[in-house]
Amino acid sequence: MTPEEMHALVERLYPICRSITGDGVRQTLAVIGERLALDVTEVPTGTQVLDWTVPKEWNIRDAYVKDPSGRRVVDFRASNLHVVGYSVPVSGVFTLEELRPRLHTLPEQPSLVPYRTSYYAETWGFCLSQDVLDGLGEGPYEVRVDSTLADGSLTIAEHVLPGELPDEVVISCHVCHPSLANDNLAGVAVATALAGRLAAMPTRRHTYRFLFMPGTIGAITWLALNRDRVGLVRHGLTLACAGDRGPLTYKRSRRGDAGIDRAVTHVLGDRPHTVLDFSPYGYDERQFCSPGFNLPFGGLTRTPYAGYPEYHTSADDPGFVTPEAMADTLDVLWRVVGVLEGERTYLNLSPYGEPQLGRRGLYGSLGGRSDTKQAQMAMLWVLNLSDGDHSLLDIAERSALPFEAVETAARALATAGLVKEIG
Repeated sequence: MTPEEMHALVERLYPICRSITGDGVRQTLAVIGERLALDVTEVPTGTQVLDWTVPKEWNIRDAYVKDPSGRRVVDFRASNLHVVGYSVPVSGVFTLEELRPRLHTLPEQPSLVPYRTSYYAETWGFCLSQDVLDGLGEGPYEVRVDSTLADGSLTIAEHVLPGELPDEVVISCHVCHPSLANDNLAGVAVATALAGRLAAMPTRRHTYRFLFMPGTIGAITWLALNRDRVGLVRHGLTLACAGDRGPLTYKRSRRGDAGIDRAVTHVLGDRPHTVLDFSPYGYDERQFCSPGFNLPFGGLTRTPYAGYPEYHTSADDPGFVTPEAMADTLDVLWRVVGVLEGERTYLNLSPYGEPQLGRRGLYGSLGGRSDTKQAQMAMLWVLNLSDGDHSLLDIAERSALPFEAVETAARALATAGLVKEIG
């Protein structure tokens, strides 16, 4: 997918009213399914999943607050953020004083509409800008929420690309937010594009599993359904907030030194970035990293959750995310894949003194390259640290050279018979 195609996908998905269950999730997955083959699982309401229970399914058709003239002053059709997620059905007439406890605004951002939900406590409400609220009279107001909250199911989708090894790299993104472009649609678009690139690889060492599911309850449900196979997860990333203009931020796994932690921080090392230590707050990495599972799962965002003024507001629209930012996130992920795919351990077959590289044509093969000095240093580092105890990522970290340069050097040295892969 081109950067423009990723942005177009965000724009297409943006109007859909998503939540942790319901037809909005299924519509979203149907659009993703036009590009990726998805294995969709429906988990019925009431199913016990770890310490949680799959909730009732919520769907909504319309909602509004009409003033005495019949004008919709709050209108679900204008923006699905106007309704508190999971609002139960309601129909009645209210004064403004009666409505006020049900009306949510952002006084510090008076022109914006907030995003609010109430998944596990049955209630109802509306979100609107403070500017609109300040202009309302006493009413009375006709209020309608045309929704259903009933037994149904929770929907999870997976896209799997088999590799030579059963070990899995898992990319997880949430599909439960309504019209919020950066959180979560940019992550969905970048994940879809990454899956497309991986599918085009002639061979893959690892198996890649992409998870599209609602936040928190989705990850908990997936873990409950896959307890017997989570041991296959070698590397994992949650992907969100992938399209804003901020620099990339990586949140380490609970382990702190997992392979995915090292791979991402190495790739990010040559650009402005932030690395955060793990905390049990954020996106679904906290479910995968819960102590009973303790999976090697990090989190990749640009500006982190709650770190930008547009977060969880109507300002997080398609204009807030850029094709260039999503392309940059995708490029970093692709380089991380390169590290995960290329990570090997080699043994120097000529370890006594430095072998003569010139007579083997290794120095000559570098002539005319713009990175000749770097390539030469990479060969020397690979030879010196290929003692069976240091992997290519170890060498890249120690030498402060790009992993790609170290891997290329190792392949050249292996072809020349100076090193061999072990393990």
